[in-house]
Amino acid sequence: MLVLALALIPSACRQQPEGTTSVVVIGDPPKLADPAKGALSQPDAVLLGNVAQGLVRFDASGNIVGGLAERWNVSDDGLSYIFRIASTKWPDGRKVTAQQVARILKRVTGPRSRNPLKDTLGAVDDIVAMTDRVVEIRLRAPRPNLLALLAQPELAIIQGTAGTGPFRPTPSQKESGAILLTRNISETDDEAATKEEVLLSGAPVAQAIQSFIAGKADLVLGGTFEDLPMAQRVKLPRGSLQFDPASGLFGLVPLRKDNHLDDPEVRRMFAQAIDRDAFVASLGVPGLAGRATLLEQGLDQLPPPGAPAWTGTPLADRIATLRSIADRKFGKSPKPTIRVLLPNGPGANLMLAALTRSWGALGFTVERAADRSSADFALIDEVAPSNSAAWFVRHFRCGAATVCDADTDTLIDAARDTLVPQQRYALLQQAAARIDDAQLFLPITAPVRWSLVGRQVQGFAGNRFAIHTLTDLQQKQGSGN
Repeated sequence: MLVLALALIPSACRQQPEGTTSVVVIGDPPKLADPAKGALSQPDAVLLGNVAQGLVRFDASGNIVGGLAERWNVSDDGLSYIFRIASTKWPDGRKVTAQQVARILKRVTGPRSRNPLKDTLGAVDDIVAMTDRVVEIRLRAPRPNLLALLAQPELAIIQGTAGTGPFRPTPSQKESGAILLTRNISETDDEAATKEEVLLSGAPVAQAIQSFIAGKADLVLGGTFEDLPMAQRVKLPRGSLQFDPASGLFGLVPLRKDNHLDDPEVRRMFAQAIDRDAFVASLGVPGLAGRATLLEQGLDQLPPPGAPAWTGTPLADRIATLRSIADRKFGKSPKPTIRVLLPNGPGANLMLAALTRSWGALGFTVERAADRSSADFALIDEVAPSNSAAWFVRHFRCGAATVCDADTDTLIDAARDTLVPQQRYALLQQAAARIDDAQLFLPITAPVRWSLVGRQVQGFAGNRFAIHTLTDLQQKQGSGN
């Protein structure tokens, strides 16, 4: 009996998964999409990031860990990243080589690519295979955030419809549109080989929430502010609604240069009239706060941005001044209707209501725009792929934004070209200050990303990138034997 008991101890200690984990991502059924052909939907990004790892990838907490590369080295001047490719094979048994990896990355970052991260990788000078297992990324200027970009699903290494894991996909035989992901976990001296399975599917938000409540889904991913109220209106298990501390942009960008929105004073008036506190409170997200600057706290090598002077005056006390500006610019009545391009959904309705109240206090009528061509403002709701300030400011350069400032572009271009990191940070700060002063962006708060996490899922953690690996979902964070 003692011998039998001792033999059972390792098996009980290793917390082996008890079955397939069902994961639903809000959206259409996931498919393996080519990241060089355009932006990925949320289900496609989850699938791609789990079946076609990049040189590096994120763990559950958003930390950088090895992917295809088993190790890497950065030169002292920050201009060279050298990666050693692990001994890995494609699904058909062929060896993965550095030459293949270099060719795939050059295609994704090349001139014909429509990858949304291409502009962010503008400092990449060349990608070269040095040997069959060593690839070098050469930069024109140092980029300490390069690894975070390489870990994004958009930089996953995919050849045709094949990736290198960590999961292998097969169509589900039981659920139409779902994909069964399988990962073989290597055996060690004291553990037998195990297999991890995840059933990945996409569904509309209401269906995803209902599947979770019914116990058919263990994890729901891909929630945004747009559909958050739908999760808050139903009775969920305690602690299952979880939020990422997401970094990025959430606010309004002006779309018209042929009316009063081409006037910085008018844009500042609209920005200062927004009741951020009321809108944030309506979302009910713990720790979420209003934001009045383009940059946020925690960006690489930058101090926290200072609050604009006008934020020191309560909204109720600044309305009279803002109303007088509106009357001077637009006349006392009738003022034009302001049309805002927003997604559909109850969260977006909360935002429309908040803008209606805020700008209505100045005498404006606010409506949802039918399309971009008829809109005065559009919502930007994007999670930052790294903690670099460059990603924030480059959204508003001429060519990317309708309303822009040529002098700001000069600062942005100089920041990209400089070899001196401190000079780069200073130039980015100056560019951000100009964007704030000209109100080329009307910040409101941080992006909202939420998930539903069942008790079976122990390996889930929120992170600033709102990217969630599907590996070790049933393994508790930090556990081991």
